[in-house]
Amino acid sequence: MAKRGVEEVVMVALEEKGGAMAVVVEEKEQKEQKENEKEEEEAHPYAFHVSGPRNVAKPNWRDLINSSWKDTNYKRSVIACFIQAVYLLELDRQENRTVETALAPKWWMTFKYKLTQTLIDERDGSIFGAVLEWDQSAALADFVLIRPSGAPKAILVLRGTLLKGPTIRRDIEDDLRFLAWESLKGSVRFKGALEALRTVAERYGSSNVCIAGHSLGAGFALQVGKALAKDGIYVDAHLFNPPSISIAMSLRNIGEKAGFAWKRLKSMLPSSSEPQADCDEEIKDNSLKSWLGNIYGDKASMGLKQWVPHLYVNNSDYICCHYTDPEGKTEENEANKENTGPTNGQVAAKLFVMSKGKQKFLEAHGLEQWWSDDLDLQLAINKSKLISRQLKSLYSLPASQVTKRPR
Repeated sequence: MAKRGVEEVVMVALEEKGGAMAVVVEEKEQKEQKENEKEEEEAHPYAFHVSGPRNVAKPNWRDLINSSWKDTNYKRSVIACFIQAVYLLELDRQENRTVETALAPKWWMTFKYKLTQTLIDERDGSIFGAVLEWDQSAALADFVLIRPSGAPKAILVLRGTLLKGPTIRRDIEDDLRFLAWESLKGSVRFKGALEALRTVAERYGSSNVCIAGHSLGAGFALQVGKALAKDGIYVDAHLFNPPSISIAMSLRNIGEKAGFAWKRLKSMLPSSSEPQADCDEEIKDNSLKSWLGNIYGDKASMGLKQWVPHLYVNNSDYICCHYTDPEGKTEENEANKENTGPTNGQVAAKLFVMSKGKQKFLEAHGLEQWWSDDLDLQLAINKSKLISRQLKSLYSLPASQVTKRPR
């Protein structure tokens, strides 16, 4: 009996030791797994330190004297990084990345911003935008006592089309919506982006808020910014590779047979009554222009031309290259020249054009080019007929001023 008792004690001890060893092995495996995940993150092509900008410094105490945000190249590069973060937010969601392995945060944390809101498409649950705000606590940790001059308090960033299974259907649907209707107002994303931008503009003031987007996201940003501008709320706007409406225009003008096919295709695409209403509004604005000009004079009209979006296009990108087409002097333009562009030296938009010769489409349409070291941009001073067409309704007095009577 005594011998049996000793054996039982030995067996129990071995079992306990084995259990402890199992725990140690499991902990070791978990540690190795985390290290592997960390190595994978570090080697990931979308990791900030792999594909992010090389010569764009994070904010430091020197910004108290001379803010980096006053440099247009710095500002463009950082905002492009913020848009990249939105693409990665959706990829992180699709790939079930954890807080420790997520790729997106480094793209905003580096510049002392924090994520305060994600914009979700209720149709498929995908992330299509985000609101980033200045992170004062993170800045203080690096002895940045105040927000650098020119740095927005909040910025709404919108991604473009993501050719991945979970979101491609809704992204393409909005692409086709723009192609068919030259407007994105019928999309749930338009409504969500407009509400988010209006909220932060009311909280921080429009001069402290920025909106930015790439590709399809640039299309949303342009139309959302325009909607607020009509209400007298002017926010800084930066649009990278914005889609061109001339794609739809050219398809509809190639002949009767093609026109019939276009109508058939258009009837199958997502529709909305809002774009038509927007067009009607522009027509009404244009017809009232001369009458309002006689009443209020040019000074009142000039005061409305305050929203100047920044457009970044590549000549080799057929999606946005039509923005560089100059405004032709046709009879229609001559008859409505007061509606097709600003006067007295003002510009409707700042158009930055990059031309590296012939490039492949993916490279010319990519977002990474806008923070590259060898970027050579030229500010186009010619009038763009597409910009004039899209923004001409802003050159008329808003409804609130139409009701006023001169004294």
